[in-house]
Amino acid sequence: MATLLYNLVNEYTTELLAPGSKVNIRKLSIANVQGTNACSVDLFIEKIGTGKYYFFKGISIPINTTLEYKPIFNNAPGEYGLYIKLTAATGTPAVDVMIL
Repeated sequence: MATLLYNLVNEYTTELLAPGSKVNIRKLSIANVQGTNACSVDLFIEKIGTGKYYFFKGISIPINTTLEYKPIFNNAPGEYGLYIKLTAATGTPAVDVMIL
């Protein structure tokens, strides 16, 4: 599998993996690259008609810090997609995400 890379800025929810993309994640890396403020991150899976399930919600990633995580879920067709939401107490949140 190729590495998927994202540069995310602002308080948005972003789809990292669509349902049915059949990706087996070895590791997910989330780096706070904002430079002056911590960033709050929600990482969750969602399936239409079933709802959201959080791996973590509101976890604070300090400046210049990377969080590595191994989410395990069913990404087969008709199953779950992987999503991330950024929030900042002050400033604009900015993270780099790598899916390996």
